[in-house]
Amino acid sequence: MNRSFLLVITISLSLAASILADDNVRAAQAKLKSDGFYSGEVNGTSSSDLSAALTRYQIRNGLQITGKLDEETSKALGVKAAATEPTSEPAPTSETWRSLRKNDRQFLSKINGRQSRAAVKTTAAPVPATTEDNSTFVLSQERLRDYVGAFVLAGLDSQVGAELEFFGDRVRYYNEGLIGREAIRRDLLRYDAHWPERRFWLAGDVKVEPQPDSRLRVTFPLRYELRRGAKHSSGKITKDLLLEVIGPDDLQIVSVKEGKAR
Repeated sequence: MNRSFLLVITISLSLAASILADDNVRAAQAKLKSDGFYSGEVNGTSSSDLSAALTRYQIRNGLQITGKLDEETSKALGVKAAATEPTSEPAPTSETWRSLRKNDRQFLSKINGRQSRAAVKTTAAPVPATTEDNSTFVLSQERLRDYVGAFVLAGLDSQVGAELEFFGDRVRYYNEGLIGREAIRRDLLRYDAHWPERRFWLAGDVKVEPQPDSRLRVTFPLRYELRRGAKHSSGKITKDLLLEVIGPDDLQIVSVKEGKAR
């Protein structure tokens, strides 16, 4: 068979796959936009805004947290999966989880207008938090879910140890007592070397308890699957974060611990 003919076929198939992938992305954008998770253009183009919207959808629906249009998320959205295999896609970018960590007012105003501000424990009240200058801003459950999603997603960033940005200068860190950021960074590097392949799902509600010192205790169940070659570990834990307000509307972790979830 003529080589030029084979080349034409290959190019045609590649273009067809590209068009199909764009249609899949466009359908996902339209669905996410109609549900209030996405406020960008419905243009079939992947972006950090779309990744943030996918993460929000995943964490609110108990799906694997990837920030990608993977097979599980596509099925939940009722659209076709992306043409490429999820494992071949790059890790979520820092831009995605940073946009989730900060207060995305446009998204929150839309979703909080459609839904009641969900439970802090069993109430519908938003959570007041005191800033460094003694002013107060309100954290809705959706805002805190975004923060949790950002923290989990940072642990999947191709930049190993990216979640260090969430921690304060001194942190009560698991069973290691009060340690500094450099010690945390070393631990994150060890963890990545031990478990380079990681998958996470939010396995229940994010619960919030305001503390007497104006800090917030946030707990949530997290299902995990960890792998390094043939070695594998999976299970479910309860993550416990103690947060304090920094700047005008951001949070940092001053204590983190975890235990087996029921």
